[in-house]
Amino acid sequence: MLSAFVHAFRTPDLRRKILFTLAILAVFRLGSVIPAPNVNLQNVNQCRIEATTGSAAGIYSMINLFSGGALLQLAIFALGIMPYITASIILQLLTVVIPRLEALKKEGGSGQQKITQYTRYLTIVLAIMQSTAYVTMAITGQLFQGCSLPIVYDTNLFPIITMVLTMTAGTGIVMWLGELITERGVGNGMSVMIFTQIAAAFPAQVWGIALSRGTIEWNGLTLPNANGWLVFAAVVAVGLLVMLGVIFVEQAQRRIPVQYAKRMVGRRLVGGSTTYIPMKVNQAGVIPVIFASSILYLPVMLSQFMPDNPVASWINANMSGSSLWHNLLMFVLIVAFAYFYVAITFNPEEVADNMKKYGSFIPGIRAGKPTEKYLAYVLSRLTAPGSLYLGLISLLPAFAFVFMGTSQQFPFGGTSILIVVGVGLDTVKQIQSQLQQRNYEGFLR
Repeated sequence: MLSAFVHAFRTPDLRRKILFTLAILAVFRLGSVIPAPNVNLQNVNQCRIEATTGSAAGIYSMINLFSGGALLQLAIFALGIMPYITASIILQLLTVVIPRLEALKKEGGSGQQKITQYTRYLTIVLAIMQSTAYVTMAITGQLFQGCSLPIVYDTNLFPIITMVLTMTAGTGIVMWLGELITERGVGNGMSVMIFTQIAAAFPAQVWGIALSRGTIEWNGLTLPNANGWLVFAAVVAVGLLVMLGVIFVEQAQRRIPVQYAKRMVGRRLVGGSTTYIPMKVNQAGVIPVIFASSILYLPVMLSQFMPDNPVASWINANMSGSSLWHNLLMFVLIVAFAYFYVAITFNPEEVADNMKKYGSFIPGIRAGKPTEKYLAYVLSRLTAPGSLYLGLISLLPAFAFVFMGTSQQFPFGGTSILIVVGVGLDTVKQIQSQLQQRNYEGFLR
């Protein structure tokens, strides 16, 4: 693996792509810690510490999942990639409902470009709405419940509008940075940025687990005691084992053999070659987890506007990361979104028609309608364990680490591990394909 890194950096164009991606991510993380105008950073930090260590830590952990700490700091990139994800979900749902969008999707590159343009417009609209909501919560003291310190210096109209415009512009810049990574860097830009935001919180969360079991002072440093080190080692070891299992399942696939019929071209007999259709066990990837987290994120966010409302009180009490209702809804939504996303991304009828058009067939299966039914059958059989796998992994902190008392801080569980491992594998495979084009041995053997 180390030699593969050396080969990657020895290749000029691949080295430029990797360095370009790292530079964009550095700018992204810098914007995630620079506060927006009119923000009292000292009071924000104090309120943030009280909120993330208090009784509502699970809610704030969920709100902060896709922002890498930027949201609770009211940074320039406070909204992160969240508006773009929400806009993408809405457009994908509308593609099935609105015939015009469905026709654009079938047009290929030009149609997809138009849908991407609509997604950008919707992202800006959602960014304006969300930034207005968060700024309003910051002014009224609802962003950090229980903290009475003033978060902003001036509550007049012009400073508030400046904060809203700054956060909205930050969302537009984040969207642009993600597209730059996709075009000129390595990996899918939006996925890599989500990966960066989640991974940025790993060191602090792991160290917080150790410190939560008691500390000792040594040469002016705060260190965990022996029990803290034991829990720290156990959590890291179990987390690495879970990552290994996730990698194993993510790379599992069902290979459906495909054979091309022999035909005469001039005086030559061509065809007769054999290939396969790779159908992954987890065909949907990490998209259902991101969709489900986004949907569950909305009621938690809306509840912050109505702290005295009975419905909002129930949401705050029952929709935290470790509650039964949250975990149950997360599981159901992940399974549902897995089936939905597989259905809109893999069309057995289209695949069967293309196979018939190019003279290929599955051995033992007739071309046309029987091939379509066979592919749909195999796809449903694979989606069932794949969706259950996604749902169970997302519930990992709830039933695997509750006895340690670290389910809130555990960084290797649930949504985080699926996104980090899934995006990491996709990015590594892209680098591997670049290396294989130059006869180098890749990262994964």
